[in-house]
Order: sequence, then C-alpha cells, then structure tokens
Amino acid sequence: MKFAIAVFSPPHAPATRRALRFTEAALAAGHEIVRVFFYQDGVHTASSNVVAPQDETDMAAAWQALIVAHKLDGVVCIAAALRRGTLNLEEAARWERPAATVLPPLELSGLGQLHEAVQAADRLMCFGGD
Repeated sequence: MKFAIAVFSPPHAPATRRALRFTEAALAAGHEIVRVFFYQDGVHTASSNVVAPQDETDMAAAWQALIVAHKLDGVVCIAAALRRGTLNLEEAARWERPAATVLPPLELSGLGQLHEAVQAADRLMCFGGD
C-alpha cells in the first residue's frame, strides 16, 4: 500500500509522535511512503531552531533521520512555513532574514505537492490539526 502522510501538529504534540511511529511501522511492514507533508503548525517540525527538552524526544531530529534513512520525500508547506518563520536559503534571502532554518533534506513547496501525493497514494493519513 502507498501512503501519503500529512502532519498538521507541532513537534511536541502527541499527533506528531503518532505520525512518526505510523510512518516507521508502515515502512517496516513494506509499505511505500509517497510523501511526508508538513502543514499548519506541523511546519515547526522542519525547523532547526526548535529545541526539545532533554527528557523529550527531539521530533525534528527523529523525522529528519527517518526521511534521510529511507530517502523519503519530505515537503514543508511554504505558505505555512513563511507565516511561522521557517525559511530555506532562498526565502531567507528573498525576505531579507538573517538565517535559513529548514532542516535538510526537507524542502519548501506549495499545497500542490500534497495534492499530488494524494493522487499517487492509496491512502492519505493525517495527524493533528484543528
């Protein structure tokens, strides 16, 4: 089965941990992850500036490691990211901000990437949100 994963909640939310565990379990069971899309407050998970307390899992680092290890397509909604100060090098320069904060290999892109992932997947799994 092919899954598209959409993460709407911030890194410290239980839904973000559930999304990570679901993705790990799906991969372990031999399923394909078409794309992981971070949207709304989920874009904070893509930020290198989020610091997890020592007694909590660093969800940004955990997602980054999973995406790198499995060569997943990790996309961050550009509109939601800009609103929350999560910028890549291009956007930091464009808006004259001092630093890029998007963790590699995540990329900023539009909602069309989520739509495309949904079209390619058998199931869209959404975690968190209002």
